[in-house]
Amino acid sequence: MTAQTKTKEEIESQIALAQSHPGILADHQIRALAQKETMIDPFVESQKHEGIISYGVSSYGYDARCADEFMIFTNVDNAIVDPKNFSEQSFVERKTDVCVIPPNSFVLTRTVEYFRIPKDVLVICLGKSTYARCGLIVNVTPLEPGWEGHVTLEISNTTPLPAKVYANEGVAQFLFFKGSTPCEVTYADRSGKYMGQKGVTLPRISGSNDK
Repeated sequence: MTAQTKTKEEIESQIALAQSHPGILADHQIRALAQKETMIDPFVESQKHEGIISYGVSSYGYDARCADEFMIFTNVDNAIVDPKNFSEQSFVERKTDVCVIPPNSFVLTRTVEYFRIPKDVLVICLGKSTYARCGLIVNVTPLEPGWEGHVTLEISNTTPLPAKVYANEGVAQFLFFKGSTPCEVTYADRSGKYMGQKGVTLPRISGSNDK
């Protein structure tokens, strides 16, 4: 039975199960939350992997896609990377289906998917093994309860060779951890500075919360 054929009662039952048992969410619980709360948009309810780097729901997570927007870091203008005074001279922008990361450099990009995290869920992200085996490391800080937006991804090329990243294909797996109780103060309650971000988002200094 697929998520599309589940009844409203069955979806409510899956959500109730997720809410009553803390721990990592399974595929059917992620599907239920995606339908009920639009937790992931657009949402792919099963793995897509023919001829591409896979994306969609996995056994205990969701493999998100990389968008076609890239900021490639370069030292052409001898800029300094400063999180409190970020200079646009640090990178060049590209909109492309295949991004080539220079040796020992990195890019910023974003997920195709827009995430809305429930107030009792914390999300951890890990890079896809296909890229890891090529020396490409994906870094994302946790998605906090109540946060929403496109996820900004940092992809580091740790090799001495140029490396390709493919847009609209899987790039990282997100794991959803249900807390024993909802937190008292969510990211939204704190008016976090990266709340509702769209597109690739650069470092910000206003506010006191990070994403």
